[in-house]
Amino acid sequence: MTTPPITPPTAQQRLDRLPIGRFHKITLVAVSFAYFFEFADINTFAVTAPRLIRLWGVTVNQVAYVTSTSFVGMFLGSIVAGALADRLGRKRALTITTVFFGLFSLVSVFSWDVVSLGVFRFLTSAGLSAMTVVAVIYVSELFPAAKRGKYQAYAIAIGICGTPATNLIASLVVPWSDWSWRLVYLWGALGLFFVFFLAHLKESPRWLESRGEHDRADAVLRDIEDRIAAEKGPLPEPAPAVAGPPAATDGVPTWRLLLRRRYLLPLLLLCVLWVTQTIGFFGYSSWAPTLLAKQGFSVENSIFYVALTTIGAPLGCLLAAAVTDRVERKWALAAFGAVIGVCGLLYGLTFDPVLIVVFGFLVNLVERGYTALAYAYSPELFDTRTRSLGTGISYGVGRLSNAAGPLIIAALYNGSGYQSVFVFIAGTWFLGAIVLAVFGPRTRRAPARLPDPDPTPAA
Repeated sequence: MTTPPITPPTAQQRLDRLPIGRFHKITLVAVSFAYFFEFADINTFAVTAPRLIRLWGVTVNQVAYVTSTSFVGMFLGSIVAGALADRLGRKRALTITTVFFGLFSLVSVFSWDVVSLGVFRFLTSAGLSAMTVVAVIYVSELFPAAKRGKYQAYAIAIGICGTPATNLIASLVVPWSDWSWRLVYLWGALGLFFVFFLAHLKESPRWLESRGEHDRADAVLRDIEDRIAAEKGPLPEPAPAVAGPPAATDGVPTWRLLLRRRYLLPLLLLCVLWVTQTIGFFGYSSWAPTLLAKQGFSVENSIFYVALTTIGAPLGCLLAAAVTDRVERKWALAAFGAVIGVCGLLYGLTFDPVLIVVFGFLVNLVERGYTALAYAYSPELFDTRTRSLGTGISYGVGRLSNAAGPLIIAALYNGSGYQSVFVFIAGTWFLGAIVLAVFGPRTRRAPARLPDPDPTPAA
């Protein structure tokens, strides 16, 4: 029997055998900072909309249209991010997208009517979604396979604190005066300070290797290995790669690869995951302050109640960190989705402030755990060549779906009342949970769901 030829270890194998060191922790802090202001910025319109309803005479339908166009921006941003990360690299794309959303959040401060604010939110949202796609890929490619789920959840746990921080800030500053709502958008613009982390970040060696830039990939890997060896001691040797039969993908555009069955089925599954998550979560978070205000709660109280519920969000990410590398991710996602559906339904069936806060807290806790798990799960279903575009398309389709979500919610609210909105939202969560349970591939501890199809030989 012929022994398969032995090739040098890949970037992935060299990264997977590294212990977590200071390099990983600095990367975690940088990504968490970007996530913090992404989450801080993503609901700024939701928490200022109740004030704009009274100040500018904005209607529920106008709130729906601004929210819908924001999600169109998210779709476009996700697709562009996938192409950008493949063309320019993960680090450069992460920088561009973070600066982009911070800049347009700053411009939103100077909005003069709901149309101008809608345009600026469209552009901000494109940057927010683009940054998320790149950050998810960046963490997935730099952290060891056995621990990347946990550290992806840690990054979200830190970043998600931006949501309660924004809601609490909004509950304090929005009632001050007719102009103070603008400070909420100024707060979101602080993501621009991400540029101070750039000197400490490295390009993904897996991306460099996938482009045939083996010398650059090796230089980055050696630098990372030297730093961790100086901190942790001698490193274990990576297992040598065993060459398998090459896939016939040379010269095939990435978008055409995604049409092949081995990539298309995971892509469709992730589209369902992100569509149900987007409508389910943003249907809740984007509308809760406005709907509570419409039900007779004061603007101050509606924002405050929602702020209290979002305190559960960081705890949900820590819950995800505890289970993500111990339980098969597809089953954790299915279970979390079902629990969110139940708690969200109970939230909509009560008008008692204490129960609103309790069930809202549980929705935020479990949903943020779900999102952290989904961020770890999504890039695992693709190889290096298809990861960026595949993740971007599925995430973008999810965000695009919520262009219709707010219009559906507004129609349900106007036609059938407050509680019908939460029946609809719960239904989306149950659907996603069932699809994941039945069709979701297993990925826990897998270095990649699919082998890289066309490793470029070293020169």
